[in-house]
Amino acid sequence: MTETVSSSVEHAAPAAAEPTRRQPRRGSHPRKPATPAASRPVREVHPVLAQLAQLYPALFGANALPLKRGIYQDLLAAHGEVLDKAGLKEALAIHTRSTRYLLTVANGTARYDLQGNEVEPIAPEHVFHAVVGVFKRKKPRDGEDLQAKLRHRIGQAFVRSGLSREAYMAVVQVRDAATQTALEEALNEVAEQDAKAEAVERAYVASGSGDVRAFADMYGMDARLVIRQLQRAKQLRAA
Repeated sequence: MTETVSSSVEHAAPAAAEPTRRQPRRGSHPRKPATPAASRPVREVHPVLAQLAQLYPALFGANALPLKRGIYQDLLAAHGEVLDKAGLKEALAIHTRSTRYLLTVANGTARYDLQGNEVEPIAPEHVFHAVVGVFKRKKPRDGEDLQAKLRHRIGQAFVRSGLSREAYMAVVQVRDAATQTALEEALNEVAEQDAKAEAVERAYVASGSGDVRAFADMYGMDARLVIRQLQRAKQLRAA
């Protein structure tokens, strides 16, 4: 016999009891409603920058790209009838000095034209000064060593440039003592790492292994680190 489900009231869930409100204790003061935190003032966008973001969202939108040199003239040639010359200069100055833009230069390898094409590499000195500019604006968190991170980023930029130590120091043209110290310390750290990379390469060749992972296991080393060291040693030999 099939049992049917009854829909009678006696099987319905009882209604939830209305919660009782706590009465304030004698002598206590009722809590005041929390005051909402003041919202940050909205920063106004330069009107010409707003125009550029609409015309070229890939270059001036949420994700900016490093701009080719001479972009001012290119923009005037393409939109001279709608873009104010003085306003365009001001807008480009604001844009290229922003932390967001400096980050794109510090992390980038190429500059782009209005069509979004890579047209020229970013000069090593421009990458260097973008890296330094970004770190000068950073505020350290608890226990964070920003100077160590800055040296690491400078070292990466130096290696990526493919220049010798002397050539790199000549093109970046550092003018303040603090940045000069950071640069020299970063290049010293790279020199130490390069010496280790060359030593690993000599040991790898002498082992006759031919297998990087087997070589790394033999010496208890991280295979990924060994691969990077061998690549760096090869780069140094080719320089």
